[in-house]
Amino acid sequence: MSGPDIAITIRPEASGDEATIHALTERAFEPMPFSGGDEQHVIDRVRADGDLTLSLVAEDGERIVGHIAFSPVTITDGVTDWFGLGPVSVWPELQQRGIGGALIKRGIADLRVQGAKGIVLIGSNIYYPRFGFEHVPQLTYSGGPPEFFQVLPLDGDMPSGEVAFAPGFDPAS
Repeated sequence: MSGPDIAITIRPEASGDEATIHALTERAFEPMPFSGGDEQHVIDRVRADGDLTLSLVAEDGERIVGHIAFSPVTITDGVTDWFGLGPVSVWPELQQRGIGGALIKRGIADLRVQGAKGIVLIGSNIYYPRFGFEHVPQLTYSGGPPEFFQVLPLDGDMPSGEVAFAPGFDPAS
């Protein structure tokens, strides 16, 4: 795993970044066949609910070129301090250049420092294992194909049970 092939800096989301993050997320997911087309609204809802635990942007010196969001999840066994990764977005013309990977690595590191116990996501079972994510049978998510639900334990024992993402992931919230 190497770094991005363009110079970027990663920083926490700041006030005033919201419209760019919204547009970036919408554009990044437009061509994706697995996208529900709602990812930009998910971030807006999660932020409005106060559930945006960690929101990072990547900049190339001129503009925001990538974004990643993390929010709390609940697990039926009652364990706390687990978070959901996603969405992660990069402008389409800059995808496949390491920006998303840099955001993921930084987000994992920041959550680890904050005392997070683990991270879950729904995503490519080819891409995310390079960051340590894997499918484990004791944690489940009923909202999608099980092979795309992956976990990365950071500290402590692996919990077991059904995972629910923050309410903002539900369009009805």
